[in-house]
Amino acid sequence: VTGGHKSSESMADLNKAVEAAVAQQELSRLVQVEDQGLLREVLDISSTLSDGVAAMVDDSFLKCFNKQEAEPWNWNCYLFPLWCLGVPFRLLILFPLRLFLLLSSLATFVLVYFPIHYAVKPERRRLQVERTMVRLMCSIFVASWTGVIKFHGPRPAPQANRVWVCNHSSMIDWIILSAYMPFAVIMQKHKGWVGFFQDTVMSSLGCVWFNRTEAKDRAAVTAKIKAHVQKEDVNPLLIFPEGTCVNNEYCVMFKRGAFDLGATVSPVAIKYNKTFVDAFWNSRQQSFTRHLLSLMTSWAVVADVWFLEPQTRREGESAIDFANRVRNLIARRAGLKVVAWDGYLKYYRPNQKLCEARREVFGTAMRAKLGGSVRAAEDGGD
Repeated sequence: VTGGHKSSESMADLNKAVEAAVAQQELSRLVQVEDQGLLREVLDISSTLSDGVAAMVDDSFLKCFNKQEAEPWNWNCYLFPLWCLGVPFRLLILFPLRLFLLLSSLATFVLVYFPIHYAVKPERRRLQVERTMVRLMCSIFVASWTGVIKFHGPRPAPQANRVWVCNHSSMIDWIILSAYMPFAVIMQKHKGWVGFFQDTVMSSLGCVWFNRTEAKDRAAVTAKIKAHVQKEDVNPLLIFPEGTCVNNEYCVMFKRGAFDLGATVSPVAIKYNKTFVDAFWNSRQQSFTRHLLSLMTSWAVVADVWFLEPQTRREGESAIDFANRVRNLIARRAGLKVVAWDGYLKYYRPNQKLCEARREVFGTAMRAKLGGSVRAAEDGGD
């Protein structure tokens, strides 16, 4: 533990040193033209423009993965007192009841599920029972948030040569959909209690796990998807083609894998109402347990789910064009803004503090330049 603590301290010191060095380098580069003539300074603006565009691009990318501040609804003379009374009611009465419901249901589920999983021999019968139990457990999760979910369109049914694709804001997307109809899902492998349920309960549904950092996982996942799609007596396959959680305000680039199978694609659109809670899960800032607690201490999770018309690939249409067409359908139905960013870039971006330091240095230098130009123009006029 001591070694790990020292290692983390040294890493933090290294990050601070790198940020300071980069900031100093940027400041020196941006102000080195201070004593040069105005004409040369105007002509030599390529690096400055590059820094400005980089700052704007970074902001454009980040807005897809940051929580959007909701407009306050309780700051007036008659709603604010009710809100103050609601806080202790939610935390001291509603939350303990929800937590008891969830934990007791999980305990009962575990005690019943595993004997059935290992004792029932006819596989078809066992899968039917397990599917029903998973659906009930997902319904308990939704009830623990007082979920108010409205479904639109026909209920999905298992079919060969068909996949369902959906926009992605949180792991609760799968829970909400599976409370309506159990889905096999393609999902990132997690640790802790979530990983335990992935390896046991969810694997019985035919779910497939992968690791974003492992390139070899892609070929294995693709093979499993193709094998699953060809079967008729399996759970419907759900894919989140964005590949990461987005804040339910934007829709980023869809990966082509789900659209290059030769299968019919059924789009699913989810839109959360943020009046009571923001259902977006930023896995880099909070664990899934904390995310669930934030949902359970709110009044309710309100969402609309649309099952849209199935889509097939048109003649001469590439997989990328097909993916973009389905993405536009989902975004239009859910009221999301379409952007061309690859969601995987979220996991390979530079350090956020380093970007902020560079942006601050750029802004300081630009203010200094503009201020100097204005003073020079005033002196010339005099």
